[in-house]
Amino acid sequence: MKTFIFALMAAAGIYVAGCGGVIPDSGYALELPELPAAWVSLLGEPEWRIEWLNPQGGKETMIVRGGVKPTVDIPQTWTNAVSAWPFWPARGITPGFFRPAGALFPFDASGDSASGGSLRLSWKGGVDAVFYWELALAAAGDPAAFASKVPRLPQHFNWPLFRELFETEGINADVRRDPWLADWRSIAQKIVRSGFDKRRLVPEPREELSLPVSPGPWIGTSPFTVPLIFEDGTAALFPAREAVDLWVSAEGMLRCNNKVWIFLEW
Repeated sequence: MKTFIFALMAAAGIYVAGCGGVIPDSGYALELPELPAAWVSLLGEPEWRIEWLNPQGGKETMIVRGGVKPTVDIPQTWTNAVSAWPFWPARGITPGFFRPAGALFPFDASGDSASGGSLRLSWKGGVDAVFYWELALAAAGDPAAFASKVPRLPQHFNWPLFRELFETEGINADVRRDPWLADWRSIAQKIVRSGFDKRRLVPEPREELSLPVSPGPWIGTSPFTVPLIFEDGTAALFPAREAVDLWVSAEGMLRCNNKVWIFLEW
């Protein structure tokens, strides 16, 4: 199903952009963002798992190590996403826990094949990229995505307007501060069914979980999260949701949701 929807996205994109021919594909050098200082101080430099769509509309991945500047071959006939997930295998932290950086073509691209094109990835762009993938997956399983005049596929989404929302006071202040507080899978599913509504951009429900751990600092997996530091003798309160979150300190890592938790020493 995943392969089908990405191929379908490719076909739809070529149709929308096809005004007399298909633009040739070319490689774009990826410019990865600077890591949050708290991540580097506790974990060091990461490896990266890069995800993108190839010119045929299929999803591809690569692992980047040691400061290598990767190049990806992306289609230039529709809006598409590139995401870069940092991970630290020596620490037992696999891709998918720490939030990714990302970019959207063509909005974050500069240059072309003749001048040496590049694609600038950012932490805010990581939200866009994950939301892009979630919209694609939601459309794959919901006929409503194709019921409207313009199919509700990610390449048809109004990305410039979506990005502008985070520069204004038109959406929830907490989500504007840290977009990863929202449940993007649920939001994507609702958009595919009934269209976009900015009132859905609200934090996922969380509750405080008191845990017997060190004062910290504890760093979260969002680049926008301020590290948690607890006073000695006071309760260590973590915001917990149904899904499992990861917190990291100098002593080890904590995995928890609103029901269970486990602490693993380094």
